[in-house]
Amino acid sequence: MTVANIAASRALYCDWLDYRCVEEGVITKDLAQSWDAPKTAGCRYVLLQPASNREIYIRLIEQAAVPSYKPLRSYGWAAIEICNQDTLTVNERMERSPFKIIGPPKELDGLPAIFPMQVQGPDDEIVYLTEIRDDLAEYDLPRAQSLIDSLFILVLACSDMEATGAWMQKHLLIEKGRSIELIYSMINNAFNLPADTKHTIATLKHERDVFLEIDQYPDGTITRPTHDGMLPPCAAIASFHHPDFEAVMAANDGLWITPPTRRDGIMYKSKRVGTLRDPDGTLIEMIEA
Repeated sequence: MTVANIAASRALYCDWLDYRCVEEGVITKDLAQSWDAPKTAGCRYVLLQPASNREIYIRLIEQAAVPSYKPLRSYGWAAIEICNQDTLTVNERMERSPFKIIGPPKELDGLPAIFPMQVQGPDDEIVYLTEIRDDLAEYDLPRAQSLIDSLFILVLACSDMEATGAWMQKHLLIEKGRSIELIYSMINNAFNLPADTKHTIATLKHERDVFLEIDQYPDGTITRPTHDGMLPPCAAIASFHHPDFEAVMAANDGLWITPPTRRDGIMYKSKRVGTLRDPDGTLIEMIEA
């Protein structure tokens, strides 16, 4: 995620979400070019790990804010979802924090296995904080090992959800679940739509591991405003380890922003890394597992 003040954002996630910094530095010229964001070279970054020590990270990159950016109004990565042990306890903490609660704890109709809430950070980032109580029929869900644990779902706003789902199946070699319609208060509030307006969403998984939600966004959604040559504001890029990188290489021959190359650091571990753009231009970084 891109943030305007990396020191302040680092403190926010460490103090209130119990993350800790495990790596820091500056974005190299080569890495920035692989994201098609050459002006991000030299920007400071920190890599944050949850209290559970799971190797699932949040990377903060310092860039100037984009004044015209509004959350949940543009295509691209819309939100991150973090699992927790007790949503009501987390809500009490968020009430005292710099995060703004935009979705109080609420059990979802027909989905007793999850108990979410949503907050908005100082950089307009949207964070879902979800208690997982049980598995679902189609896939397994992680159990939090600390009060606030790791990312487990990334939420993507799409212009054509079905086309994006088909693209992900073909190029990321993951499986799209069935599409469902539901009342989605976050989208309705962002677009001033009637409270009972329904939207179509779907999840994507690998075997029984689910980690992506794709949402069909309504008319009026725009391409995300971005500083020239830099990453998009807020949730900018998602990085995934893939167990069959050779197959991913073959499925994306000629589509990489720059040819995949080996990279160092805690996230990359000297494995091959390359970045793709989905049908809406959203950045997806693939890492050899």
